[in-house]
Amino acid sequence: MRQKMADTIRFLAADMVQKANSGHPGAAMGMADIAVVLSEHLKHNPKDPKWLNRDRLIFSGGHATGLIYSLYYLWGYDISLDDLKNFRQLDSNTAGHPEYGHTDGVEITTGPLGQGIANAVGFAMASKFVAHKVNSETAKIIDHKIYCLCGDGDLQEGVSYEACALAGHLKLDNLIVIYDSNEITIEGKTDLAWSEDVKGRFEAQGWMVLEIDGHDFEQIDASISLAKGADKPVLIIANTIIAKGADKLEGSHKSHGAPLGEDEIAKAKIKAGFDPKLTFYVPEDVLARFRCAIERGELAQKQWNHLLKQTPLLEQTKALEALLAQDYLKVQWPIFEVGSICATRESNGKILNAIAKAVPGFLGGSADLAPSNKTELEGMGEFVDGGRNIRFGIKEHAMASIVNAMNLYGPLRVFSATFFVFSDYLKPAARIAALTGIKHHFIWTHDSIGVGEDGPTHQPIEHLSQFRAMPNFYLFRPADANENVESWKVALRLNAPSAFVLSRQGLKVREYKPLVGSVSTGAYLVKKCNGAKITLIASGSEVDLALEAAQELNANVVSAPCFDLLCEQDKATIESIIDPNTKVIAIEAASANEWYRFADEVIGMDSFGASGPADAVFAKFGFTKDAIVQKIKSL
Repeated sequence: MRQKMADTIRFLAADMVQKANSGHPGAAMGMADIAVVLSEHLKHNPKDPKWLNRDRLIFSGGHATGLIYSLYYLWGYDISLDDLKNFRQLDSNTAGHPEYGHTDGVEITTGPLGQGIANAVGFAMASKFVAHKVNSETAKIIDHKIYCLCGDGDLQEGVSYEACALAGHLKLDNLIVIYDSNEITIEGKTDLAWSEDVKGRFEAQGWMVLEIDGHDFEQIDASISLAKGADKPVLIIANTIIAKGADKLEGSHKSHGAPLGEDEIAKAKIKAGFDPKLTFYVPEDVLARFRCAIERGELAQKQWNHLLKQTPLLEQTKALEALLAQDYLKVQWPIFEVGSICATRESNGKILNAIAKAVPGFLGGSADLAPSNKTELEGMGEFVDGGRNIRFGIKEHAMASIVNAMNLYGPLRVFSATFFVFSDYLKPAARIAALTGIKHHFIWTHDSIGVGEDGPTHQPIEHLSQFRAMPNFYLFRPADANENVESWKVALRLNAPSAFVLSRQGLKVREYKPLVGSVSTGAYLVKKCNGAKITLIASGSEVDLALEAAQELNANVVSAPCFDLLCEQDKATIESIIDPNTKVIAIEAASANEWYRFADEVIGMDSFGASGPADAVFAKFGFTKDAIVQKIKSL
């Protein structure tokens, strides 16, 4: 029966790609045997895909969609045979790469290769944290596993190395990665560009490594059983043949990213005892066997629900409920003295601690920069011991991908942190967060040429523009501590990722008292002058500069902490904040070209920065009151 089930998956995948005339049949066919056995081990409920204690299955190789969608249909998720027939078509339920929130059962949008492995590490870390909070020696409320299917391409991407090193360091014994080692990539055999010892690599990172024939059902079953009882993360190297079961294209790189062809598929079906005239065919006994997942899953979930109601577990259940609540109304926001000097990275540290004290599921960490990012959650312990300070090490891309998954796990809200210029390393994960709508809070400090002595390599110039151009991503660059508080209040309500771009240098704390607009509208009027002919718009440290210049220019001043929110306002709201009868000038120590959407002129950066004390660097590039006034008078 297992062979028949695997062949059913193979031909569903081949038929999907053939009908769409687009896709990747090889990986799906090669992993079909693994998928059948994994189905017997997986604890999940297709009728309740959000059950908290389900096993998570992460497909890092999103190109294996023929396998993914076939399994979801066969298991009984809300995906039909017609959906399989509509594979890769516009607005279909079966997109070219699986997308979270679009197709039932998809745990996360893995996107580019390698990120899915980091996502799996993130799910495993989230599970460990929640288990530490709610489990006891006698009752395991959270006891599920994280499974990840990956391929050669995933392991060649650097993000996988970063993530797996952290997983080994943390001894994530709830993580099982099954590596589809078919030694094929698009260009041909992997030895064209890759010859490393994967087993040795993972053992050096602290993993248990098992190696099996990926087409031997008994070996697959035994390896998964052994992995489930391990005391560290497990890599199962499953040696497979790409497009297993095909006719002439079995083992060929030509089967990776193109349809096999009708003749090839027909011959393969005949060889397996299937009718070559039937497409998208699922034998009744095969479907019945796969659909056992529903009965098993519903029983497992009922037993879990019953466990939660047991009297001895009341305290544990309350702890779980507290994590799930995420009640931000309880936050006692810090108060900052008006007129004092406080870098926004400093005020942000106090804000993070205030949120963490009120919300037990709020945690996070930095890429080895907590003392500079000011992200330490004081007195809240180390993640490795069940605490809330995560030490990611110098692994920005993996950090962001890990935190994406932690935020999708369920009861947690997790932030990540680094210098703003190093957001370059994690941009792919930030993009996936935006595409998916993940409530990931990015903390990015050292926000401009104000970084000073570290020089242009560490001074972000184009980065504000880059992230403002990203849809469904909200970047806040607060002008002072109180505006920072208000920005957090807004960000916590968003169903999207947010980033806080924060100063290294001290900024004067102002009273948050908008004349028109607010942080929630992206910008607000700070200063209004009678008869003003000029409006200055600025964000971050440049707001103080604009206020100083305005005194000599008789100008209105607008603080714009969130360009993205401002863009969402209607014309009437924007014109109530930015007087259309004035000459509008934006001031920002960055490339800032996006401000031409609202401004007549932009005073920004048209080069990289320079190394020197911050004040000297600002002066060099014309960001002083006198230089700004002179520039504006010359316009």
